[in-house]
Amino acid sequence: MSIRSAKPADVPAILQLIKDLAVYEKAPDAVKSTEENLRVALFGEEPKVFAHVAEDGGKIVGIAIWFLNYSTWMGTHGIYLEDLYVDPEFRGKGYGIALLKSLAKICVERGYSRLQWWVLDWNEPSINFYKSLGAVPMDEWTVFRVDGQALQNLGKVTA
Repeated sequence: MSIRSAKPADVPAILQLIKDLAVYEKAPDAVKSTEENLRVALFGEEPKVFAHVAEDGGKIVGIAIWFLNYSTWMGTHGIYLEDLYVDPEFRGKGYGIALLKSLAKICVERGYSRLQWWVLDWNEPSINFYKSLGAVPMDEWTVFRVDGQALQNLGKVTA
């Protein structure tokens, strides 16, 4: 087992795992990302998104894609985990926890106050896994999103 920061050559495998995650989350047509925009996001001049990969025998079998957030109350950055996914064939072998540990280690080393993510309400296997690690659901919060036409409308410049 190997956990490491992603390299540009990993982009095709990372994108495939993102697509596999979308299928698992019952949204197979939701992925609009391409190898090119993923490469720019992860490895462009000033990347704002980062990735770690899990390898088994040279094959990328898991990903953790993340970026920094900030807590005004804590006065420190944290890590927001956008995607954590391990190929089903390799689940139960410690890759998921190893990826999470690598991000937790970054938090500890850099003095970040938290590591957080979202999980779908129906994803009981993941919820149970996260709780076993000491993660706490933030049940009192509701996630809001503006996208598509609503974002266009909200972002219109008015005189």
